[in-house]
Amino acid sequence: MNKLTIIFATLFLAALGWVLSHSIPLSGAFATLEPKLVKQCRKVEIAPGTEDVTIDEGRNGAFVSAADRRAWYNDNGASDVNPSNGIYFLSFDQDNSVRKVSPEMNGFLPHGLYLWKGGEQDRMFVVNHPPSGEEIIEIFDVAANGDLTHADSISFTEMHSPNDVVGVGSRSFYATNDRGFETGIMATLEAYLTLPFSSIVYFDGENGEVIKDGMFYANGINQSADGSEIYIAEILKRRIGIFDRDIESGALTRSKTIRVATAPDNIEVANDGALWTAGHSKIFDFIAHAKDPAAIAPSHAIRIDPETGATSDEFISIRGEINGSSVAAANDTTLLVGAVFDSHVMICPRG
Repeated sequence: MNKLTIIFATLFLAALGWVLSHSIPLSGAFATLEPKLVKQCRKVEIAPGTEDVTIDEGRNGAFVSAADRRAWYNDNGASDVNPSNGIYFLSFDQDNSVRKVSPEMNGFLPHGLYLWKGGEQDRMFVVNHPPSGEEIIEIFDVAANGDLTHADSISFTEMHSPNDVVGVGSRSFYATNDRGFETGIMATLEAYLTLPFSSIVYFDGENGEVIKDGMFYANGINQSADGSEIYIAEILKRRIGIFDRDIESGALTRSKTIRVATAPDNIEVANDGALWTAGHSKIFDFIAHAKDPAAIAPSHAIRIDPETGATSDEFISIRGEINGSSVAAANDTTLLVGAVFDSHVMICPRG
C-alpha cells in the first residue's frame, strides 16, 4: 500500500468516525419525541410553504411568508414560480381570515421575513430567491391594514445564500448566508461533516459586507427589543447564539450560546423577550419529507429564555399534523407554527 493510499484511507476513516460520533447524533437520529399540545391546535390554510411567520399585535394578526419551494429545493432552483407565492396576513379575528398582501412580482420566492417598526413607516424585509439566481432582500412599506408596497431591492456579492433577515433600520439589515458552498463536493462535506462555512452579512444602508463568518449553517436571525443583541440559529450545531451588537459598526461579538433540542430554523421574539424557535428534530426525516410529501417529518417548537438559557418544549408533532416546522411565533394567548413545505399553519392556545 503506497503512501497516498494510506493518506486517503486515513482521511476517510477520520471523516467516517466524525460523522458517526458527531454529525449523526446532532442530526437527531436517536431522538425520542412525544406529542405535545398538537391535539389542541387547529389548521389554517395559507399557501404552500408557510416558512416564516411574525406576529403583529398592532394589526391583530400575523404575516406569513409562503413559497411553494419543493421543486426549487429538489431541483436546486426551479424556473417555475407558483403564483400563490407571497406574503399573507392572517387575522386574529373570529374566522382567522387570510389574504395576500404582497404586490404581484415576477419570480417572487420569499423566504425569511422581518417586520421593522423603528420609524414613522413600518417596513417589511423579505429574502427573495428569484429564478434569475440573484439573491435579493426586498423591502416593502407596510400600510395600516397590512398591505405591502414595494420600496427597494438590495443585493450584493457577499450575500450569496440568504436564509433569513432582520431589519435594523429603514434600509439596513443583517442576513444569514446559510451555506458557504451551494453545490459540489464541498457542499456535501459542509453539511455532513458540520463544517463552519456559513456567515452573517450586514448592509448598513449603503454597502454590504460579511460581518461574521465561521458559522455552522446559520439560519434564523432576530434581535432584542433594544437592538443591542442579535440572535442567530445554527442548525448544524443545535444552538442559538446571542451576539452583542456594535450599533455604530455593525460588528457582532458572541456573548452566549444556548443549546436546544432541535435543529433550529427561524427565531421569533415575543413581547416578554423570550425567543421562540421551531426546527427539525430528525434531520434525515426532514430530508426524506423534502423529497416525498408523504414522508412524515416531526415538528418541534421551543421557548427559550435568553437571560437564563432555560428552554421548554411547547409543541411537538410526530404524526404529520404539520411536517418540518420552520417557525414558531407566540403572544400571550396564541402560538403559531409554520413549515417549510406544508400549506397551513397550526394555531394553538397558550396558557
